[in-house]
Amino acid sequence: MSPQYPDENSLLKKIAQAAGPLAKKELRILARGIGDDAALFKPKPGHEMILTCDWFLEGTHFLRAVSDVAAMGGMPRCFLLSLALPESHTGPWLDLFLGGLRRASRKFQCALAGGDTTRRQEILINVTVVGEVRSGHAVLRSGARAGDVLYVSGRLGEAELGQQLLRQCKGVVSEKNPLIRKHLYPDPRVALGEWLAKRGLATAMMDLSDGLSSDLPRLCAAGGVGARVESAKIPLVKKPAVHGKQALDLLQLALHGGDDYELLFTVPRRFANRLPQRFRGVPLTAIGEITRGQRPVVILADGPEQRLVPGGWDPFRG
Repeated sequence: MSPQYPDENSLLKKIAQAAGPLAKKELRILARGIGDDAALFKPKPGHEMILTCDWFLEGTHFLRAVSDVAAMGGMPRCFLLSLALPESHTGPWLDLFLGGLRRASRKFQCALAGGDTTRRQEILINVTVVGEVRSGHAVLRSGARAGDVLYVSGRLGEAELGQQLLRQCKGVVSEKNPLIRKHLYPDPRVALGEWLAKRGLATAMMDLSDGLSSDLPRLCAAGGVGARVESAKIPLVKKPAVHGKQALDLLQLALHGGDDYELLFTVPRRFANRLPQRFRGVPLTAIGEITRGQRPVVILADGPEQRLVPGGWDPFRG
């Protein structure tokens, strides 16, 4: 028997339906709730705060929450840490974990503001990040319009390949390897997101944490649009072309690999010439356009147009 809610999107729809539509009073303080990278909260006129949380099932999930803030064009300011762990992990393991968390929070000037702790047999960690954005400048997923140019930052599939290399080498590999570093130490594009938002260039934006094939349909659904992606334009992993004894399909890595924390965004065609080819060393690549259709498709370099089927990370997909 198939599950009633076979994927994460179905579960989120159920939660949103149970919560119901926002009341008028709620709309005055909550500009955006379920359905975007983060919630947009308006504590008073002229101010907007970004709220997001994530489970720390891997060490990079603090950066995922930071990336959610970046995807709305905001800046992370502080975070709350909820921590449940067994007594056996309150020594060296906890020291290493907190040291890594401190380095990441200092890099993004996002201070630990508090949280909660409890004892549990399994390690369980949740992080809530609070960010801010200039009033009226937050970039949502829902703003894409037909004719907009579709962009990605960086190269797609690098983090997934880095993870594969770690598994293949059983962790015995140099952290200087750029693919390994992309997996272990991802770099959320906070400065790029803020730059796009301040200049009003991006009509829609989200971060690529679950993979292009899974995240692009979410952006399209939010705006009621489709997308046409040209596979030949997707920025792929440069090397290696061979992974162990097995040939790599770099396009599949780019489409379905997660944890890249790059930005996926749309820009009106008339503004496309204002975008540099690189932003602070990070390439910005046009990979397609937004269409009036309801579903994204990919045009293969050696074949016909195909529907883009979600194949990225989904904790509820079998």
